[in-house]
Amino acid sequence: MSLSPPMPPFNSSDPTASFLSSSSLDFLLIELVPLAQRVTSQRDFPSPSNPAADSASSPRKSDSTAAAAAIAHPPADSPKRIDDDEHLDAVHYRLEAQGYRVGQGLVERFSRDRPRFNDTLDVIKFLCKDLWSLVFGKNIDNLKTNHRGVYVLTDNAFRPFSRMSTETGSQAVLRAQPFLWFPCGIIRGALAALGISATVQAEVNELPAAIFQIKTLAAKP
Repeated sequence: MSLSPPMPPFNSSDPTASFLSSSSLDFLLIELVPLAQRVTSQRDFPSPSNPAADSASSPRKSDSTAAAAAIAHPPADSPKRIDDDEHLDAVHYRLEAQGYRVGQGLVERFSRDRPRFNDTLDVIKFLCKDLWSLVFGKNIDNLKTNHRGVYVLTDNAFRPFSRMSTETGSQAVLRAQPFLWFPCGIIRGALAALGISATVQAEVNELPAAIFQIKTLAAKP
């Protein structure tokens, strides 16, 4: 898979090659967060009046139909709301885990023909240039490190924020935060696939910029 415009000979020698519009990722990222919130509400914090539970005993609807209805129409009296800390933690875990698997797959696919990286900084540079360009269509704008295992990556025009309204001020920043969790997982998964254990955190101070902090973890003896 490549997000770049196909060029002749369209990589015909690679039977696994395929191309898609870069807008596909934009639409995916837009839907991932609300979907994760709905699924988490239904699966991890079920309500006694959950329509999925009510319809599960009905022979008229299949399990898949009941589940789809529950996700599309979550109960209004659900005991957990989107802004509850426990619910947010569950959504965070779900999105980060999904991104982790994507990051691993991307690195396995697109670094297989590259020479072995010499050190952690080379891996971070690969992440900032090659991988970031592949996923988000541009390079990281700024990279800083304290040379003790901490790296700060700044994207001044983070792609998932490009379609996000900023009219609500501070509320926009608060609502934008969950959209960083999937990319954090991508980063952590990519690093793990390259043999680096790390924690990844992200924050947004002013849209559309995003800041990612990577802290590498020492290998266990």
